[in-house]
Amino acid sequence: MTKKNPATENINQKPRPPIVVILGHVDHGKTSILDYIRKSKVAEKEAGGITQHIGAYQISHPTNINPSDGILHSAQDDFASGQRKITFIDTPGHEAFSAMRSRGAKVADIAILVVAAEEGIKPQTKEAIGHILHLGLPVIVAINKMDKPSALPDKVKKELADNNILVESLGGQVPSIFTSAKTGLGINDLLDMILLIAEMETFTADYSAPASGIIIESKTDSQRGITSTLLIRNGCLSNKNIIAAESAYGQIKTMENFLGENLKEALPSTPILVSGFNHLPPVGEEWQVMPSIEEAKQRINIKAEQEKKKREPAEILNVNENQKVFNLILKADVSGSLEAIREMIKAVPQEEVIFRIAKADIGELTESDIKLAESAKAKIYGFRIKSSGQISELAQRRQVKIAVSDIIYELIQSIRHDASLLLAPAINRQNIGQIKILATFKNKGSQQIIGGRVQSGKAERGAQAEILRNKETVGYGKVVQLQQNKKSATEVAKDHECGLLFEGDDLIEEGDILNLYREEKKKREL
Repeated sequence: MTKKNPATENINQKPRPPIVVILGHVDHGKTSILDYIRKSKVAEKEAGGITQHIGAYQISHPTNINPSDGILHSAQDDFASGQRKITFIDTPGHEAFSAMRSRGAKVADIAILVVAAEEGIKPQTKEAIGHILHLGLPVIVAINKMDKPSALPDKVKKELADNNILVESLGGQVPSIFTSAKTGLGINDLLDMILLIAEMETFTADYSAPASGIIIESKTDSQRGITSTLLIRNGCLSNKNIIAAESAYGQIKTMENFLGENLKEALPSTPILVSGFNHLPPVGEEWQVMPSIEEAKQRINIKAEQEKKKREPAEILNVNENQKVFNLILKADVSGSLEAIREMIKAVPQEEVIFRIAKADIGELTESDIKLAESAKAKIYGFRIKSSGQISELAQRRQVKIAVSDIIYELIQSIRHDASLLLAPAINRQNIGQIKILATFKNKGSQQIIGGRVQSGKAERGAQAEILRNKETVGYGKVVQLQQNKKSATEVAKDHECGLLFEGDDLIEEGDILNLYREEKKKREL
């Protein structure tokens, strides 16, 4: 890593705390690491403090760097106690981070790639690496679960190298740290490395500019109405400021940090929970402070209509006869989760089965959701939501199926599996043998008694049959019964004669060839 020159053309630019996102495969310990950091670092400072989930939180971590060392520091660093701040984005996973990125949002400064030491690189790890490389983010690899006897860190490092992440111990520039969210191994080293990278990269903001940033969470609160988590990228935000996103605006009514404490002012890199938007703004939208409500309205009017049309469920047009339509209703705890699920559904191949989202909403299941699912013949998929006993009972009566999960990856797998049931099965044909027809005896309806000799392979009772006449296919049928020497048989070998009861719509003639085969049907997955 090469340290950046702290000099900047804009004298108003000052350092701000680094913003960190943790990415990796499901169950590799992303959430566990975040929880360990939050519990150990927040509890130190706020005795008995209870954090609320707002999609991000901020900690303070000890550092040996002091104000006299010539390095630029954030105005938020507490030098008296030797503490520097770090902001963590706490999303449901890289899927939500992808949803933010899909809107062009520059969210994080540093990425931590978590890889379980006993499992190595998995599909979601590769996806996370793709996001990191695409954005060009500085990355730290946390080789997690090092407390397990089956840990193979060297194998993990090699697999990372195969996926364009070369760690320092193998001659690369990416730092790697052994961690365990269970024992706390390496967590302080991880935080030290974040601050070291922040020192070298020199992340800055203009503290004097009108505040602006990204929406990283949004939901409807039963008491306060619409609440949104804002991540401040530039400027200082004050309580009562007028703000406008791309599809919503309003005046801040309440402003709190992740501990639920009321704030009068918030500085760059700070995550805050605000109320006051007139509509629910989607995750990933950019927001900024506006001089007046009128100017805020002007900013969003055209953009809001365009975005609304894109987000509203639309009827599927031009569905051809080879395509099926899978209707579904999405419900999630917060807007970020909903956007993440939408993004992952878009990535599912839809050449044969098209996904039609009849409704996508946040909050608990309602009676109207059940009624819509019944009328649209849709299945309901929920992420971190609850439903009352009365709603569950109604769903059973209306025969509406509901699938709920606390892991986005598992929910998407459930959606893919259910949609795959609409796919025609894959048919695998296995040739058994050929019979030359020597004589035809009698036929009744669709059944015919014939005799022949097995030319190749074998004859088998129950086999499917293709009728060949002058090397051309003239019909199909099935061998219902099989005899050899006037005795019932399950199969007859090559070069032996046999009698058959053939069932099919096409009559067999002397000299025809029966091409016998079996068909295996296999379920297909999207």
